[in-house]
Amino acid sequence: MLIFRDIFLSTLAAVFFAGTLAVSTASAAEIEGPRVQWHISGWGNKRAMTAGLEYVAQEAARRTGGNFKIKIHYGEVLSKARENLDGLRLGAFQGAYFCNFYSPGKIPAWLVFSLPFMPLYDPQISLKVRRQMLRHPVLVADLKRWNATPYMSALLPTYEFMGRGSAPMSLSNWKGKRVRGGGGLGDAMRKLGAVPTTLPGPEVFTALERGILDAASFPFTYGHSSYQTDTISEWYTSNLGLGTNECGVAFNSRALAALPAAYRKLLEDLVTPAYRVQLEAYETIDRVNRPRFKAKMREITYSESQLKAFRQLAGRPIWQQWINDNQGSFDARGLLEDLMRIAREAESGR
Repeated sequence: MLIFRDIFLSTLAAVFFAGTLAVSTASAAEIEGPRVQWHISGWGNKRAMTAGLEYVAQEAARRTGGNFKIKIHYGEVLSKARENLDGLRLGAFQGAYFCNFYSPGKIPAWLVFSLPFMPLYDPQISLKVRRQMLRHPVLVADLKRWNATPYMSALLPTYEFMGRGSAPMSLSNWKGKRVRGGGGLGDAMRKLGAVPTTLPGPEVFTALERGILDAASFPFTYGHSSYQTDTISEWYTSNLGLGTNECGVAFNSRALAALPAAYRKLLEDLVTPAYRVQLEAYETIDRVNRPRFKAKMREITYSESQLKAFRQLAGRPIWQQWINDNQGSFDARGLLEDLMRIAREAESGR
């Protein structure tokens, strides 16, 4: 495990360095401003998901001569993962990571990203969709209730499962299995007879190790290595393609408004290169993980006929149910249609 971590850290450092060089050549001028210290509440450890914001923090400090410092606190030091939105509303910190399915009742509109089989499999399409959707008035309003403003998405890859015990070689074998699957992903697994539960990432390893869970879904591949489910799992799915979720970074709205204009502009300018660093971090860890997973675990792939039947069972029926459940609170149908439209435009523009 230590050897893998060394490989991961060295490759991730290379990604950061490359991203820094690309942006540094574009603008070497320092930005004048007062001393400002921001604190960001996170969980887990520094990993591929956090590469983008780590880059933003590094560049903010460099370009302001150390005057604008952004410190990311890991390990739930500032707040439990499920309570980060509460902390933003109270102003306990200036920014936080959040995941839509950790607190579905708090930001119900954001669960649109968690509907099964959303067209977000391609990283570049996912990037275009999420960048535009983070400005969607329905999603902005959902976070506004928590005194929060969306900043950037973590661009989570498609989720796959890892588990212990009998391997679900057929989709019918999922019946009765206790699985970690949030939002619409959990609803889809319920259609197969599985018993889904929602757990924050840091709690999953122990639940899987103790047999509370039979299988856990994470963004493939980085999520499993980040939370070490790969160290105790016996099998994994590689083409279930269930979908994804939305985890990202939001800023306390009052803290953001109080920043000097030059610092706000700097944060805006850093988003594009930060996304590039984010995607490179996922690609880097995938190159390490994929052969390693294949060598130590049983890989499960499903036939196209099985997957087609699953999509028919758990795709549009769950989308429609989500619309029915939420249309009275916000324009759920319009939100889903906007996501699909942006995805189609991104696909046609490739």
